[in-house]
Amino acid sequence: MDTTFGIEEEFLLLDPGTLAPVDRAAEALADLDDPEQPGTVSREFLCSQVEFATPVCTTMDEARSALQGFRRRLGGWAAVAGVVAAGSGAAFRCPAPAAISPGARYSSISAEVTALADEHQIGGLHVHVGVDRDLGIRASNALRGWLPVLLALSGNSPFWDARDTGYDSWRAIHSRRWTTYGIPPVFRDTDDYDATVTALVGIGATSDTRSLNWNLRLSAVYPTLEVRVCDAQLDAESSVALAVVIRALVDSVRGSGIGSVEDRIPWDAALWHAARHGVTGTLVHPGTGRLAPARDVLHALRELVAPHLRGGEEASVVEALLERRQTGAALQREAYRAGLPALAQLYRERLIR
Repeated sequence: MDTTFGIEEEFLLLDPGTLAPVDRAAEALADLDDPEQPGTVSREFLCSQVEFATPVCTTMDEARSALQGFRRRLGGWAAVAGVVAAGSGAAFRCPAPAAISPGARYSSISAEVTALADEHQIGGLHVHVGVDRDLGIRASNALRGWLPVLLALSGNSPFWDARDTGYDSWRAIHSRRWTTYGIPPVFRDTDDYDATVTALVGIGATSDTRSLNWNLRLSAVYPTLEVRVCDAQLDAESSVALAVVIRALVDSVRGSGIGSVEDRIPWDAALWHAARHGVTGTLVHPGTGRLAPARDVLHALRELVAPHLRGGEEASVVEALLERRQTGAALQREAYRAGLPALAQLYRERLIR
């Protein structure tokens, strides 16, 4: 039976002149929440953010169709509303304070994290892969070393406070300040996972099991493994390609292709390195735990996922992702060299591409 998967994309609503967040999510939701359309539109933590989740998908084409359909609707709404809807890992400009979305849970989290809430103008790409819990734990252990590689491939948040941070993923650096973040520990089994999660609830901003911010976790709601390491993407094709790679990584564990990575390797340090440099220099190789040229690490990823791709089209999409010369961060930097209007136009064009 084919492995199922789903994709969640977070979008930022921005002022077209300043690219600062605007609190227009309630209007967007009112116009875009259509039960006749595939997927689910929902609010996020801040009133400047909108999330779209695909239905459960069995093929790449299903996921692509759902993402492109929503992005076209969001782009149409944004044009009429006079805002920019951006698939970016972080807002270009981030003035405080931020408006928190309605709801007791969001209010409680905001009260606990205080000043962090104002700077949560970030967007992620989350990929859910259908698993039973035993496989989910095995895959969680096995994918730990690949999370920095996925972050490097998806880096799409170079700006903060209207300046270039020098990082491909400033979102990843920002997120390190939350109670839980980064690479989860190695778990012996599902009981060990449950005990660890239970111990964390109530500490800091971990108010419940849904508040875990690890880059990889068993979903508290669905029978899935949720990979949360990637920045939101400029275009739907990049999101789909990353989801296909993640699904194939999980399938490689299902087929016993990879086992647990070494626990002694400082994978959170590898995550920082990936956030800073993307795929332009070196990455920590999951097989050795040592720095290697990024091209060599991507070759190892290609070799691992290739047997688990479904046909030539998936192979082509993954190859384009691994061979592309510019990540989202690079495209944003290139556009900004021509000025703020060019960056806004990049967001508009790539949203519906």
